[in-house]
Amino acid sequence: MRNFISFLIAALFCACSNQNPEMNNKPRVIVTSDGEIDDECSMVRFLLYANEWDIEGIVTSSSQYHWQGHRWAGDDWLEPYLEAYAQVYPNLVKHDPSYPTPEYLREHTALGNVKAEGEMEEVTAGSQLVVKALLDDTDDRPIWLQAWGGPNTIARALKTIEEEHPERMAEVAKKIRLFFIWEQDSTYQAYIRPHWGTYNILTIISDQFWAIAYQWNIILPEDKQACFKGEWMKSNILQGHGPLCSLYKAHVPGSHGLSGDIDFNDGDFRSEGDSPAFLHTIPTGLRNMQSPDFGGWGGRYVLVRENTWLDPVPCKDYQYPEGRWYTGSAWGRRYMEEVYPENRAQMQEYFKPIARWTDALQNDFASRSDWCVKSVKEANHPPVVVLKHAADVKARPGASVTLSAQGTNDPDGDTLSYHWWQYEEADTYDGTIEIRNSEQQAASFIVPDEAGKDETIHVICEVTDDGTPPLTRYQRIVIEIE
Repeated sequence: MRNFISFLIAALFCACSNQNPEMNNKPRVIVTSDGEIDDECSMVRFLLYANEWDIEGIVTSSSQYHWQGHRWAGDDWLEPYLEAYAQVYPNLVKHDPSYPTPEYLREHTALGNVKAEGEMEEVTAGSQLVVKALLDDTDDRPIWLQAWGGPNTIARALKTIEEEHPERMAEVAKKIRLFFIWEQDSTYQAYIRPHWGTYNILTIISDQFWAIAYQWNIILPEDKQACFKGEWMKSNILQGHGPLCSLYKAHVPGSHGLSGDIDFNDGDFRSEGDSPAFLHTIPTGLRNMQSPDFGGWGGRYVLVRENTWLDPVPCKDYQYPEGRWYTGSAWGRRYMEEVYPENRAQMQEYFKPIARWTDALQNDFASRSDWCVKSVKEANHPPVVVLKHAADVKARPGASVTLSAQGTNDPDGDTLSYHWWQYEEADTYDGTIEIRNSEQQAASFIVPDEAGKDETIHVICEVTDDGTPPLTRYQRIVIEIE
């Protein structure tokens, strides 16, 4: 039943914000990117989700792999993507009027520190854009600073603040949330950590991103690969979805994998290694922005030192490196280079925090692609998951906990299916629960007798509609044992 007109869709987006505390205030984000080919792929997806955030900046930076004169995409590599966004913007706003205007995005796009790997001495337009956002005292919401390449432009911005406004460093630090796709230069260890470490800035550094990077075809389980293959990509993204999606750099005939073998087909997904940095900030109901160890579309991370969160490694007594978490030290990349294909199960366990969501991620991507060209009536929109009770619950061992998603609805009138499941990796309780009626709108479970005081159990309410493509949203209930 798709008889809702555009303004009702917009109203339901607003209703969703009221029902989901995660969405009451849009996340603020700044992207820094080195323009690698998978950054370009990630940029297509990022722009399709531009309605989910307040975008404070899109900044071209450098990395250990890319800088001016070295495998460089060009200072203006973003321009075709912004122009394509402008062309599809009139249709995107029919689906959600909060998409930023093309003019706004251009005003918040700048060239950062790109002359060399790790260069952070020059004050650039990009670094100043970051400075301006961090010093803005009219908005105290956190800002997620994302390094898709090296963090050197971010480091330059922080150095400017240290040099010119040292009295404001503590205030600025409270706003900062860092999400790095590896440490693709040395500036975090050489400058940010020693100069800003005292402020305990939450920092996520991801190696899990490799699950949806260049070697996805040997990392993802077979049952997760269909939505990455050429037939699906052509039908849902690459063809007939407007100028922005047509820029997406999927594989072409004769494409090579990292091994040098021709192991991809025409249209196959290539890589979006940088996407987890912003997938983490899409409000899905998983509440992962509350704590990196909750887990969400951008992965799940564990506290390693200070307020630095890295990937959970499936090895007993593993010792994380004291310095950089990057190509030469991160567990996943080293495993792929030194161990694979031995013990593939261990490898897949490592990448599971992102791999587990890939069906939902790809279907959601397909729906956003549809928004570029289809009317509100023709396209699908995600369900709005509502809990009848609080998202945080206290219960004693032996108690029965009732779970209810009464009030959950779908903006298109689609039929909804429910799945309640225990997110065991996010629990502090080391055991399993049995959820009764787990495929119904209302479910329940008994708190195990052996559950200890202050331990937590995480239960996910996963709701999927029967639209095309099927879309999924969530609510997380955290049960604290009394």
